[in-house]
Amino acid sequence: MKKLLLLLAALSIQTTAAAQTSQQKLPGDLSYSFAELRFVDVDTSDGDGFRLAGSYELDGQWILVGARTALDFNNNVDSTLLEIGGGYVWNYSDDFDLVSTLRLVRAEVDTPGGNADDSGFAFSAGARGFLAPQFEIRGSVNHINLDNSDTYLQLAGDYYFTDQISAGVSLDFAGDTDSFSLGARWYFR
Repeated sequence: MKKLLLLLAALSIQTTAAAQTSQQKLPGDLSYSFAELRFVDVDTSDGDGFRLAGSYELDGQWILVGARTALDFNNNVDSTLLEIGGGYVWNYSDDFDLVSTLRLVRAEVDTPGGNADDSGFAFSAGARGFLAPQFEIRGSVNHINLDNSDTYLQLAGDYYFTDQISAGVSLDFAGDTDSFSLGARWYFR
């Protein structure tokens, strides 16, 4: 009888462990449903500010994206960039996805001499994946078309403290301006 109870207890523990393992996030399981807050530092005219962005996974391949970036520069110049759009995710491998987005963009610039605004679009194509179980890297080529067009390269990395919270850095290398950002993401999937 003791052997039967020990056998049932061992099977029960094994079944419980298997069920918990199947519910845990796998290292290559990238989420596209998140909110993000970043501090942004721009190398032109000592610009800095904040970026609030988000993404929502519709069905695992299609995503909705949006962002608001507010920057302050020397000489009382402020700029705000609003973006909204969508994208598609291709599962390239177990650990990496290819991602592309198309966004509508609205830019506003406030100066002591007056205000200006413009609308256009932005396109991005890149890769996102895990270099290690808790370290994600991203790279993309981005094009923004407003009054003046610009194409820039973005390289970023995030460390996952939990399945829902990560933090990291991002570097943008553009034709006229480079920027650095530091921020955190909260995944709500």
